[in-house]
Amino acid sequence: MDPNGAGNDSNVQENMLGTSPGASSLRSRTESESSDKMARFILPSMDGSPPKVLTLNEVGDVLKNIQNMELVHEIAINPEFKFEPYEPPENSLERRIKDIMHKAFWDVLRGQLNETPPCYDHAIQLLTEIKDCFPQILSQNNSRALQHINEVLDIDVIKQQAVEGVLDFKAYANFVINIMAKSCAPARDELIHQLTQIEDVVDIFKNILDTMALMKLDMVNCLLDFARNDIMANSVEYEKKKFKEYLEYYKFGFPATENWLKNSCVHDVNNVPNSPEQAISNAYMELMDWDESKEFPEVLSIDKERILKLGQRAKRLCTCAAVISICSAVPIVSQRTENRVALAKQVEIILQGTNNEKELLDFIENVWLQVKAVINENLQKEGQMVMDANTENMLKSQIMQSGNKESPVRILMWKRFQTYFRLAMRSRAGLPPPPPGYADFKDELEAYCTALKRVIAYNHSVFGEYFMKLLTQQRVTTNDTTATAVNAANELSTSDGTSKTSVEDKDVNNQ
Repeated sequence: MDPNGAGNDSNVQENMLGTSPGASSLRSRTESESSDKMARFILPSMDGSPPKVLTLNEVGDVLKNIQNMELVHEIAINPEFKFEPYEPPENSLERRIKDIMHKAFWDVLRGQLNETPPCYDHAIQLLTEIKDCFPQILSQNNSRALQHINEVLDIDVIKQQAVEGVLDFKAYANFVINIMAKSCAPARDELIHQLTQIEDVVDIFKNILDTMALMKLDMVNCLLDFARNDIMANSVEYEKKKFKEYLEYYKFGFPATENWLKNSCVHDVNNVPNSPEQAISNAYMELMDWDESKEFPEVLSIDKERILKLGQRAKRLCTCAAVISICSAVPIVSQRTENRVALAKQVEIILQGTNNEKELLDFIENVWLQVKAVINENLQKEGQMVMDANTENMLKSQIMQSGNKESPVRILMWKRFQTYFRLAMRSRAGLPPPPPGYADFKDELEAYCTALKRVIAYNHSVFGEYFMKLLTQQRVTTNDTTATAVNAANELSTSDGTSKTSVEDKDVNNQ
């Protein structure tokens, strides 16, 4: 697929998504993989509901008429969001029917070609479907290519060749492969090359259709990328509008959101409360390590799963940094950069699959075993003695403790991590350099910060005004309450003072 060939306006996108006028009649004749009926794509779920299965036309409708806030949000905030190819579940009735029909189609095709003379009925149907597939995998800007395809794959001419017994079916396969090679995405080049190595003509066409299915997927995701720019340009205002509409009907507030923000309001040493901006910043910092025993802020519910996963990612990264910091006490690690870097990668790989604190604790012993093996191996390479029992026991104890978030090293590394992220949140000129202990995890550190910053920045654009309003109202209420209490105290004091003075004056006058 040529990414530069797709048009930018909605009409071009609509044309690219459309099927040919003859597609429905073709589907009544054959059930090969090329038909639009069989070309379906999965729209991943954002809220735990089952993923949606869409046809090419439905993909176009979704991208042009997005009314689902969760979908808008996901496309705008997640650069990795993509459509996925649809396959019926294993052992399902749909899967069995599909497999039976496809096998029957290819068996009939092979049988017809092996007849004397060959029968080309199924071959012509297949070439017709392939011809109708090209508008779905080529943009309408490639009008010359489409015109050339229509001229070469002229079905009337092909039928005439079949009648005269001069139809070269494999020559048409080579033509199709040549067009695909010029129009596919670079990632598909190897697949196209493999097509040229197949000798059996039926196998060639089977693999052509498999590759075309992938090219359809590429086109659908290309359309998504084009739509993403428009969606991102308008999604914040769209979500703000929807949220304001929601607030008009929902009058009960969002207690978990309010508690989350209010708990971030602190006072300095002079008992001066922080500003609403500082309170919001503190609230965002809490998302790095959310206490799951607390109710999650309602307005961030769309991103709850993403934020919790990022929190676990942060804990893994912090644990990795703690382990390498501990290991740096060993000269063979601290004085050999290549040893330290290699060990850091290995520790990161071991902890990659952990999803909670318990799993971190479970896997930390594997980390220790790897650390021990690497250190002793490098010592032996340099002709030194392996670690003695005291060194080994001390190192093991510290590393095993690092699996616990309450360990001193983990606490220290977490504070550095938080400081780094707070600086990253404020920075407008790129990310700051990694803090001590995180240099070997720079890529993961920056990827994490970029991901969480994107979530926070987007949600702040949508809900920031609401957050400020909540905190400002709280500040005014608190100030009013404080002022009322002070005034009451002053009035009481004044009242007591006046009474006392009056009595004293009366006594003086009497004297």
